[in-house]
Amino acid sequence: QVQLVESGGGLVQAGGSLRLSCAASGRTSSSYAMGWFRQAPGKERTFVATINRSGSSTYYADSVKGRFTISRDNAKNTMYLQMNSLKPEDTAVYYCASRAALGVNAAYTNRAMYDYWGQGTQVTVSS
Repeated sequence: QVQLVESGGGLVQAGGSLRLSCAASGRTSSSYAMGWFRQAPGKERTFVATINRSGSSTYYADSVKGRFTISRDNAKNTMYLQMNSLKPEDTAVYYCASRAALGVNAAYTNRAMYDYWGQGTQVTVSS
């Protein structure tokens, strides 16, 4: 089992920045691919970014590419999402997720591929 706990959400003005953290515990997280998803009120949970188990491969949703950066520190069992140039449409609950990686470069954009989820952290961007 893997337990995931997000932190770092909050209220920020448009154009501002936030850094989300996802602390993992339980089974060794360094063998797991991880990702960030978000869910706005009344909408489905959608892919934001994913990272392979070593941190060498990353993928982003087009809507956040160039503004968000996903990273991980396996020594600290923590994944991060640096969010810059935030927009009101980025407002959502952000969730981190993980699953055992099927290969060295494996990273997953499909939420159905993930086995473990955090409880979410609210990000609100005011205009």
